[in-house]
Amino acid sequence: MSVTTGPAENWATLWEAIAARQPEHVAVVVGDHRLTWRSLDDRAARLANALDQRGIGADAKVAQLMFNCPEYLESSYAAFKVRASTVNVNYRYRAAEIVHVASDSGARALFFHGAFADVVDEARRSLPELTMLVQVEDGDAAELLDGAVRYEDLIADNEPAKPVARSGSDELLLYTGGTTGSPKGVVWRHDDLFTAMAFAGYAPLGIPVPSSASEVGEIAARLNAAGSSPVNMTAPPLMHGTALFLAMSTFVLGGTVVLLAGRRFDPAELLRLIEREHVTQLSIVGDAFARPIVTELQRAESRAIDHPCNDHQQDQDHDHDHDHDHDHYDITSLTRIMSTGATLSSTYKRELMKRATRATVVDMIGASEGGPFAMAMTLPGTDPVATAKFTATPVTALFDPDTWQPIERGSGVEGVLAATGPIPLGYYRDPTKTAATFRTIGGIRYSIPGDHAVIDLDGTVHLLGRGSVCINSGGEKVYPEEVEVVARRFAGVEDCVVVGVADDRFGEIVVLVASLTPGTSTDERSIIDHVSSQLASYKAPRRVVIVDHFYRSPSGKADYRWARNVAETTLAIEQGPEAPCSQH
Repeated sequence: MSVTTGPAENWATLWEAIAARQPEHVAVVVGDHRLTWRSLDDRAARLANALDQRGIGADAKVAQLMFNCPEYLESSYAAFKVRASTVNVNYRYRAAEIVHVASDSGARALFFHGAFADVVDEARRSLPELTMLVQVEDGDAAELLDGAVRYEDLIADNEPAKPVARSGSDELLLYTGGTTGSPKGVVWRHDDLFTAMAFAGYAPLGIPVPSSASEVGEIAARLNAAGSSPVNMTAPPLMHGTALFLAMSTFVLGGTVVLLAGRRFDPAELLRLIEREHVTQLSIVGDAFARPIVTELQRAESRAIDHPCNDHQQDQDHDHDHDHDHDHYDITSLTRIMSTGATLSSTYKRELMKRATRATVVDMIGASEGGPFAMAMTLPGTDPVATAKFTATPVTALFDPDTWQPIERGSGVEGVLAATGPIPLGYYRDPTKTAATFRTIGGIRYSIPGDHAVIDLDGTVHLLGRGSVCINSGGEKVYPEEVEVVARRFAGVEDCVVVGVADDRFGEIVVLVASLTPGTSTDERSIIDHVSSQLASYKAPRRVVIVDHFYRSPSGKADYRWARNVAETTLAIEQGPEAPCSQH
């Protein structure tokens, strides 16, 4: 199929055109902090000058180890200005994981919050290419790490860099846990990424995809003048591709990105910001976010019934932020709720739409490697479609993973989902994995991350899950082998397998099925603590199931199906039918 392409420009060039047309419009809101487009561009240009002075320019890699903050977006903008690539680093990573991402990407600069100074100090000893450390103030009076420079000092000490000639072929890296082991960098060209996201941004507004940076700026100015600039609450952390890309797509429309200031997901803060900022789009990751949001809405409504207040008090409440005793949230400004990365159940779609009466809910199957592969759209006033029921997109295909022949819709045959159109170049410095995921079939290049499905004649997609054993817990991908290796280092663990077990909130939770060395004993908490001391906390098992005899196939391969059945059966017996779901 033909794809309408946008301007062949670097993202920084597009944003500069927007900043020039609407300098006083708010670009970023984080809690009570506001940043205009003029300030965003000026601060990013000063950082760009600092990067350039240190020889960090075209094709260089700039790593980011930060919580949600304006500095995350400013440093991204600065990197793009000098034609460098950003490298997202999960802030839950331990030193060894940071070393892997930074060394694999060849990162030369690292922006980090002061809270991570200790782990950065440990990691940098193994990173000789990392020559620039920039410490962002963290509100906790953290001392400046030896050899690092303060972020605000770079802003103050450098004049804004002048715009330079850039290209839509400039690249950015998005590191993803994926399904094949250690995190790997997905390589996107700027113009391919713009084209991939352009339709979702411009089509709902009835606007053709612009063909130049100046046209991008003109469209943003028109939307601003009409009071139609999008306001996007991005609930997940920016370190995830979903959040960063949605923030970028909001920027290219000249909109405002709203972020949570708290370091832990707080549904009350999210709902207050939606109301105060008149947020038009909410971006979440499935039930992991929807469930606590709905619970807070219901709690507030229950409180309002138990403790009614007069209209005067309600009016006063609207004039300031509310604490957790808030007795009403107005989220009717929402016109779109987008979810990707984990299952969004029809139950929570329905509950959200009861309160956000003008919102269309868009549930997508996407990946860092491209897509969307399928989507489910529920319009205002209609009942949500069944959980995990999706529709193929015009760029969706289904292939036999053995022969790579196309599978016809309606055949009832299982295959792997694929998507064409603008997709990444591949995985950074990994031709083998690139060849396995990005395939040219019948003269068309496809992205095929590994989701298995059946597609009906009418385009309905029945998602069967990853052909691999990757676990998706609340949008975080966990590769079992990485956890198993660490768990086996624990004294007393003889053998083990990590599996995902279904969970109402997070989609799946990580469960370790293990056998112990004869004559030894241990407890569940000790094993969990051991793993979480060496890996990001979300990778650690939430439960450990001890078995007397561990089963492997005659070839020595782990039997994940057996282990999952053992885990599910054991946990079901322990919890009983009325047991609550797991919590983070």
